[in-house]
Amino acid sequence: MQLLPMSFRPSALILVAALAVSACTGAGQPAASGAPSAQGQPVAGGTVTIPIGADPTLNPWSPNAFVESLFINRVIFEGLTKPGKDLAPAPDLATSWTIAPDGLSWTFKLRDGVKWTDGKPFSADDVAFTFNDIVLKKELGAQNAASYAAVKSVTVVDPTTVRFDLSRKFAALASFLAYNSGIVPKHVLSADPLKTTSFNKGTPVSTGPFKVEKYTSGQSVSLVRNDSYFGPKPYLDKVVFTVVPDPNTQIAQALSGDLTIMILDNKAAVDRVKNASGLTVVSRPLVQYYWLALNQTDSRFTDVRVRQAFVHAIDRKAIIKSVELGYGQVANSPITPALKAYFDPSLSEKYPYDPPKAKELLASAGWTPGANGVLQKDGKSFQFTMDVGQRGVLEPVNALIQQDLKNVGVIADLNTMEWNAYIQKDVVRRDYTATVNWWTYPSDPDVFPYYHSSAAGKGFNIPGYQDPKLDDLLVQGQSASDLEQRKAVYKQLQAYTSETLPYLFLWYPQEIDVLSSSLQGVPELGLRDAVQYIGEWWLAKK
Repeated sequence: MQLLPMSFRPSALILVAALAVSACTGAGQPAASGAPSAQGQPVAGGTVTIPIGADPTLNPWSPNAFVESLFINRVIFEGLTKPGKDLAPAPDLATSWTIAPDGLSWTFKLRDGVKWTDGKPFSADDVAFTFNDIVLKKELGAQNAASYAAVKSVTVVDPTTVRFDLSRKFAALASFLAYNSGIVPKHVLSADPLKTTSFNKGTPVSTGPFKVEKYTSGQSVSLVRNDSYFGPKPYLDKVVFTVVPDPNTQIAQALSGDLTIMILDNKAAVDRVKNASGLTVVSRPLVQYYWLALNQTDSRFTDVRVRQAFVHAIDRKAIIKSVELGYGQVANSPITPALKAYFDPSLSEKYPYDPPKAKELLASAGWTPGANGVLQKDGKSFQFTMDVGQRGVLEPVNALIQQDLKNVGVIADLNTMEWNAYIQKDVVRRDYTATVNWWTYPSDPDVFPYYHSSAAGKGFNIPGYQDPKLDDLLVQGQSASDLEQRKAVYKQLQAYTSETLPYLFLWYPQEIDVLSSSLQGVPELGLRDAVQYIGEWWLAKK
């Protein structure tokens, strides 16, 4: 997945090459601040403002660091790799890597001369600390730890070399290291790596092109240029992440010029924004899907017929049309159309909207209509609560699902919650019965962290689904060493997950990005990946 020795490109081809690649992705040193620009030539200066939905946690491994934290953490914390502009993993803190002939160890050569924002030198000790003392310590419950289940340990070979030793082959390691896996400083966090408030909610020590200037709870996090950054000096003076929970307020602020770039969650506003002067609207494919999770500790949902009935009962095409305005397609597996080399389109019509079929499946599972039309079994009504996080399209989607389930005799009571409270209850504590949300993941079909039994009750296996056959397919996928092998495994995995429904797959969305027309240098990636090239962004002078 990389133009480097023995790596694999996730989204299209497996390449085996030994090319020298520089990780300095900036376009050179910026022009002097305030200098006029030639046509299309970058100039320095200015502030970019980006909305986030809630207060972030400035630590990529904190269990509380979710979507509101992702953008900032990708800017300030460098990983060993990052998504390339073709989405294949590219060098970052590591300049190159090689894989042992048996596939059970990867050796990364680190960039020399990197400094933390407090002036201390970055070294292999920081990489080993991040993984051995945080990610691989199960008792800490680090965010994204399940992604590294195949990693046994990380060894310091010398100050600029580390070796990842594996319990099994892990073809997607470089892709996962590019995904929310920033390296954190040993000299700051050795005492308490995940709960240091001055770090997580203050001014963390980092290595990215920008560093935290000020964290104002409930308002914003402002970043300024990191003058000790190892790469080219960023063009922008400042980046401000402002807390704007309401998507309609985000749109109003974009129209007024108060926001520079954002993801348009409310697609009903697409035409309005397209017609506004000073804004550009771009649609991009995503490695993302929405799902309905049914907690597998609830015996009503362990019967696969019930899960299949729910999918038939939900009019997913109507959701895409009404909520996404057609920017998406029905999902029946975790592998998205953006992963063209692996995606199986034959599953697209597996669960058509069919309420009679849903009722038939529910009846075969023992659920029969009561006097009020609500399904019953063993004298109990089929009624439960769906928690709803206040973010993006989740509220209208849950309302539509609620009505569709009611039409087949199932009552879902909606419990709407503030986003951070929802994350704590449903994602961190797993105190829920049913919930709708989404996953984004690296540009690779390896979905081990979201489905393997080892991640049930923790990690990203939100439903707590456990299945030895699925576990075996996931391990096979991680161990496969060439494209055709991987394609065969992930075709089986798509067929199996579409039948067993660990999650109830809803739809694959497209991302709609809204940019100020003055913002230049943003690569043609989704905003989540484009922020890792923020050093190249610049503002044209008006």
